[in-house]
Amino acid sequence: MTLAELEKAKAESLAEIAAAADAAAVEALRVRYIGRNGSIPALIKAMKDVPKEERPAFGKAVQAWRAEVEAALASKGGGAAAEKPVDADLTLPGRWFALGAKHPLSRVIEETARIFGHLGFTVADGPELENRFNNFTALNTPPHHPSMDRSDTFWFGDDTLLRTQTSPVQIRTMMENKPPIRVICPGRTYRRDTTDATHSANFHQIEGLYVDTKPVSLADLKSVLAYFAHEMMGDGVTVRFRPHFFPFTEPSVEVDFSCHLCKGKGCRVCKESGWIEVAGAGMVDPRVFGHVGYDPEKVSGYAFGFGVERIAMIKYGIPDIRWLYENDVRFLSQLA
Repeated sequence: MTLAELEKAKAESLAEIAAAADAAAVEALRVRYIGRNGSIPALIKAMKDVPKEERPAFGKAVQAWRAEVEAALASKGGGAAAEKPVDADLTLPGRWFALGAKHPLSRVIEETARIFGHLGFTVADGPELENRFNNFTALNTPPHHPSMDRSDTFWFGDDTLLRTQTSPVQIRTMMENKPPIRVICPGRTYRRDTTDATHSANFHQIEGLYVDTKPVSLADLKSVLAYFAHEMMGDGVTVRFRPHFFPFTEPSVEVDFSCHLCKGKGCRVCKESGWIEVAGAGMVDPRVFGHVGYDPEKVSGYAFGFGVERIAMIKYGIPDIRWLYENDVRFLSQLA
């Protein structure tokens, strides 16, 4: 098509639009000229066949034709607005959608902060990407410990890793502050562990630390954790303390809550024991104090850590930890 032919076609199209008697005729002309398979889009696709020296003028003329056709259609009530007619009564009031609710993990973290806040604990935070010293060495972890293996921990090189616990926040807090220190450290942690319904490679922990120049005993630790259990779970929960070993505490204990599903009778969630392991705790090992620059002869303290998911499972009767990460509204709405 030459420029003269294009000008003639443009004049004819504008005359047809001006003579259109009703909306149906306008819509038919819209489809004919600027629809997906219309005359003008076909000319644009054929631009590659226009001689190079004529292409700029031809393209400018086609675009001008399109603009005039769109303006003419709009004046007749057609054009782009008519491509997607609104099939709704715009005078109706809007629909009310239910408000969202906090995720159960967020609720447990906030409730934990509230409970320990009554005991004078503040909240401390730290990075999820940690170094070997803060995550292992300062916590008195021996070089041969299995947790340092790449099959257990997500490493990035030899010194950088995704933290396996929030204990590094305790190390950072002690290195930046002098006693007394009373903090809880909530956050996301990572381990290569997806063995059963109570484990996930990505999970949340809350660690706690109390260090003072005054004597601190294991009895203080047990009373604080028992208080937390009854405040969080209610008076019906049973708490059990078992001797254990952790590199960063001495003596150490495991803290168990009675199973929420079987009420202590035994099921797959509690591995037929009637108990769910919730926390590890103990008195801070003197060698940890040495790593952060404290004098072990002048300070004492306790530390503890527990999984937020475990608390949520017990509190809300959730049998599988993976449900907390699947974003299934049918499940989450039951806990709203």
